Amino acid sequence: MEDGIINKVANSGLITIDLEAFFPKGDRVLFDIKPFLFHELILKEKDFREHIKQYDWAQYQDKFVALTCTADAIVPTWAYMLLTLALKPYARKVVFGSLEALEVVLFDEALSKIPFEEYQDKRIVIKGCGDLPVSTHAYVALTEGLKPFAKSIMYGEPCSTVPLYKAPAAKA
Repeated sequence: MEDGIINKVANSGLITIDLEAFFPKGDRVLFDIKPFLFHELILKEKDFREHIKQYDWAQYQDKFVALTCTADAIVPTWAYMLLTLALKPYARKVVFGSLEALEVVLFDEALSKIPFEEYQDKRIVIKGCGDLPVSTHAYVALTEGLKPFAKSIMYGEPCSTVPLYKAPAAKA
């Protein structure tokens, strides 16, 4: 018998998925429509269009932008549509909502590209704890995508996991 250390984790057949690998790199910016409003309360179409025309949109080059309004104002849908048209030549992505909503959209797009069927009958560990702010939504969406295919799903690190799901045994 050889004296050696056997790496049971490496030999376990576990596949680790690190959501940080799907984290879209780039600056996230919240664009508040409030300063474009008359007295930061009322949208006057002519003035609003002039603000859009004069604004320096190049500062949003290659950024992810979330459009919002922090004023207690009624803002018509078309106003956000005009802002999107102004931003689109520069921004990588424009969404309506908070920075959290932006993260949901970005991760949904990234996760939609995963060929989940490749995980058929595999034992999966979804890596936890990282350096990037991966949202809970991303973990939920990944788990939902994996469940129809995976043999088992765990959370954590391969050496210390929390079991989440185990596929029922196949009936003979």
